[in-house]
Amino acid sequence: MWGQRREGTVTSPLLDVWTSSLSEMACCGRWMVWTLWASWATQNAALRVSMRESRLEVIRGDSVLLPCSFSTSSHRLSRLNIIWTLARFSNPETPIQVIVYEHRQVVEDPSLMGRVGFTGLPLSADILLNDSRLSDAGVYRCVVTNLPEAAHPGIGELELRVLEPPSLPECKWDGDTDVGGSVRLSCSVAEGVPTPDIRWEKLNPEEVSLPVNMEGDWTGSVQIANVSSQTSGLYRCSASNVLGTQHCYVSLAVYSPPAPPSGLLQGVMLTLVMSLVLLALLVLVLWLRGTGQDGRRKERKVEEEEGYNEIRYTPPLMKRSFV
Repeated sequence: MWGQRREGTVTSPLLDVWTSSLSEMACCGRWMVWTLWASWATQNAALRVSMRESRLEVIRGDSVLLPCSFSTSSHRLSRLNIIWTLARFSNPETPIQVIVYEHRQVVEDPSLMGRVGFTGLPLSADILLNDSRLSDAGVYRCVVTNLPEAAHPGIGELELRVLEPPSLPECKWDGDTDVGGSVRLSCSVAEGVPTPDIRWEKLNPEEVSLPVNMEGDWTGSVQIANVSSQTSGLYRCSASNVLGTQHCYVSLAVYSPPAPPSGLLQGVMLTLVMSLVLLALLVLVLWLRGTGQDGRRKERKVEEEEGYNEIRYTPPLMKRSFV
């Protein structure tokens, strides 16, 4: 009942079920062990990326090291792949590839050719950026993979700011420099990171700070209404940030018309003018009188000279002869 003898072998349905169950359990057990081992191996062999700095600053024209470290349990780096990208502050939506290490070859972006390079391959993904420019500012991303390790790459980010001292500002003025007029002083700066602060001061006769009206980030102006002689002087504009200060100057001269003379001074001036007129008339009369006397003298002299020079003819007495 429980079994049949077939060619010397005894079988039963219960034995077959039990044997089948043991086979399935063994298969499942081997699969579970393999899965756990694979998971443990993957976790322990996963590549990890760490950035020693999250934010860096560099002065324009200087060099800066962008750090990117990675760790792995694998001793084989034959398939190491490193990619550095940059999302510029001026255009964050269009990142560029800065430099790539793949199949033991290094490829640089044409815009950074000769200015960027790896410093510690293959044990480090650090890069050195030389002759930094304002266009180098932005968010850098370091992406590292090393197949057949974890399928997801290790990624690290850092922000780079490129600093620049202020450029020489340009000072201008316009308006009416007559007393009672209005004058506007303006000062503009073209470059500087961080954005320079703009100040206006009057230097003489004593240094005085003036309220500045900012027109955007790069221009500061001062409006001076109802100017007077006290407004005249030397004015200075200063553009400053953490890297230094630059100056430009404006010399302002307010024109004051001469004050009208007082009543007493008017009387004195009138008397002086009348005296000068009378004196001139007296001189003229004397001159005319002297001229007339000289004319009469000259006439008499001429007449006398004509009298002396006159030749008188007296007819000779006729001799009479008496016979």
